[in-house]
Amino acid sequence: MKIIWRLERATVRDVYEALRERRKIAYTTVMTMMNILEGKKYLKKRTAERAFVYQATRPRSEVIRAMVGDFVDRVFNGSAEPLLVHLVQDRRLSQKDLKKIARAIREGD
Repeated sequence: MKIIWRLERATVRDVYEALRERRKIAYTTVMTMMNILEGKKYLKKRTAERAFVYQATRPRSEVIRAMVGDFVDRVFNGSAEPLLVHLVQDRRLSQKDLKKIARAIREGD
């Protein structure tokens, strides 16, 4: 999705080439993931010449919110607390991050 958002429109080949710059990945894996994202309505495709061109259907923040929610539901049975505890214990959240989270919680009340 990050590549699609950056490029605005992209073929499977475009995404594949961008991903290959950072890691080894199969073309069919990229195609499968893009089909899944289309099935979830995060992407739409149209035919251009002899290839499908994909475009995001929702803003980044909305997609991230939905994906994180899905992850929390599947992995942590809907509770975000174990995820946050894990991130704190693995030191993936800095003191600055924790202060931002605390502020967001206060503002959300």
